[in-house]
Amino acid sequence: MTLATLVTVCAVITVMILASLAFAFWSNPARGLAQTTHRIELLPLVLADRYMAFALLAMAVLFLGDLALMAVFFAVCAFMGFADGLIYARAGHPHMKHTISGVLSVIALGVTLAALIVEKGL
Repeated sequence: MTLATLVTVCAVITVMILASLAFAFWSNPARGLAQTTHRIELLPLVLADRYMAFALLAMAVLFLGDLALMAVFFAVCAFMGFADGLIYARAGHPHMKHTISGVLSVIALGVTLAALIVEKGL
């Protein structure tokens, strides 16, 4: 097995773990909390970590300068913004900060896709 294959296996395992945890939280939030051993009272600190992780990921994507990677990043940010906005809107809470984040990410995605089209000469 090559190192590249091993990296691919690691990525597939990571996707499987993250997807299973997302499903656990979506289908039964209490089960998700139990599986991850998260504590509700500590979630603000966990969110701080997550926002920092996304900021570091954004810096890495920016540093690498790969337009396709940037497009994927902005698409993920759009999903997160719209999904969070929908959660809050359905619960009757203010949601515009999350929804606007999704809108801004879609705009960034559009600009990035346009840059990719120009770069590839399509």
